[in-house]
Amino acid sequence: MFTLFSRHFDFQSAETYGHLIQSLLAAGARVGVWADVYDQMVNANFREADRVERVATIDAVRASSALLSVGGDGTFLAAAKMVMGSDVPVLGINRGRLGFLSDVAPDQLQQAVSDLIEGKYRTTDVTVINMYADGTRDPIGFAINEFAISKCDNSSMLTLDTYVDGDYLTTFWADGLIVATSTGSTAYSLSVGGPIVAPTSNSLILTPVAPHNLSIRPLVLPDNVVINIIVDGRGPNVMASFDGQTHLMPNGGRLRIAKANIGVKRIQLASYSFFRTLREKLLWGADARNPQAKLREPGLS
Repeated sequence: MFTLFSRHFDFQSAETYGHLIQSLLAAGARVGVWADVYDQMVNANFREADRVERVATIDAVRASSALLSVGGDGTFLAAAKMVMGSDVPVLGINRGRLGFLSDVAPDQLQQAVSDLIEGKYRTTDVTVINMYADGTRDPIGFAINEFAISKCDNSSMLTLDTYVDGDYLTTFWADGLIVATSTGSTAYSLSVGGPIVAPTSNSLILTPVAPHNLSIRPLVLPDNVVINIIVDGRGPNVMASFDGQTHLMPNGGRLRIAKANIGVKRIQLASYSFFRTLREKLLWGADARNPQAKLREPGLS
């Protein structure tokens, strides 16, 4: 069974859902829909609701052949965390704005379903990182894109003493610090000047937010290191966020960030290309002098 997941269902996404469900059923597949979305379909009198199964538990999701995330990258992250540590792969179908993780466009659904049914895809392992606070054994959160430490108000900048594998790196004087995975290099880290890193490079990226010292630059590290951060600021609290979720911490906290021993399997169809995604989503290499020209793919001679 293929399970469909989204954070909400509305008439703007109904066409995508209808096309996806019809294509999967026509190929002979069983189709399930996450309970919250299924109930919204029923309430909206969506005609395809009686042709699919209601999936109400995480265990049922983890029994699926694949989890299909319908939405933007935020939806993909929520879907991935449902099957984290299992062998259930996730395919992102883009109904959002950018779509680095949800890379299948609605007009590509027919081919995507065909490739999925015929097994014309590969799975890649997506790194997950954990954050621990003040020596606790259990993590306060896990992230696929990034952890970010930031101030909670308009007070002065934070002081972040940072260590890599116990070796003192530097003290960041900044509004915050991002620890991003390779997958997350095109998310928050990129927006504050971090580098783009190929998602298969197994790296962590330290990107300061508005650093006071202009000699400070983002740093790329292997993802098997342990990063320790001692946070100090003038406000009573600091904010730790992981993939958009937030956790309020008292000032003076000690954080440890390390690669988790579980991951997420992401489906990449035969047509997927990270570099084409860069060109199309970020207009990488576009010529501002000739905005009507298409980005060319010259090929190797």
